Amino acid sequence: MADTKTRKAVVAGLMAAGCLFSGGSALAQAIVVRSTGPSAAEYPQGRKLPANASVTLRAGDRLTVLDKAGTRVLSGPGSFALNGAINRDETAGTALASLTVRTPGARVRTGAVRGAPLATSTAEADAPDSVWYVDVSKGGMFCVADPTALVLWRPNRASEGMGKLLSADGSMADVAWKAGSALKLWPMASVPVVDGQSYTFSNPVGPTVKIRLKLLSSVPSEDMAVASVFADNGCNAQLDVIANSTAPQAAGG
Repeated sequence: MADTKTRKAVVAGLMAAGCLFSGGSALAQAIVVRSTGPSAAEYPQGRKLPANASVTLRAGDRLTVLDKAGTRVLSGPGSFALNGAINRDETAGTALASLTVRTPGARVRTGAVRGAPLATSTAEADAPDSVWYVDVSKGGMFCVADPTALVLWRPNRASEGMGKLLSADGSMADVAWKAGSALKLWPMASVPVVDGQSYTFSNPVGPTVKIRLKLLSSVPSEDMAVASVFADNGCNAQLDVIANSTAPQAAGG
């Protein structure tokens, strides 16, 4: 009887260790956060690659991947090992970490955002400085960490801006930005944030875009895990923000 109990304990321990190992292996992968060129169909944005995978690119290919060591740009032609052992730029790593940090804004009477990075420059930006902002110039699926602090972001902040947010349920609200500001809190009182709901954003100076929201029940603390959530839910605009944090140089292979 004692031997039987011992064997069961050993088996249980091995199974637990196996689960831990399996979980570690699942995390030790790479995620494609941007893909252009002839091989884009083979390595689409959001694809997960196993640990220590080898990637073969053709001329004109440009692949941005995120692994446990950070982001890396691969340019073809060539073969590349995704082993996480490449030395990354520490500055780029810090930039990536700042993108995924949740800095909840507090609603005030004007609908401005507190606790978010100040955005008073008149220059046009290529991408938001947080993965949690909804880019109204792109649309698509967006993963939401905190619906009470959801922020709308616009790239051109030189002048005042106006837009209209319309929900599939018929609710709507006007959205107004002050000159020099890129951020505006989602008008929750007029247009509720609903999981899986589709919204349309229109404005006089840009294309009309469709936005769909995915409310996350929990948010990982690690950059790699956050990107994995984006990939699983098709939140490609947020993967683009991660890709934009990558240093411009390409890695040879």
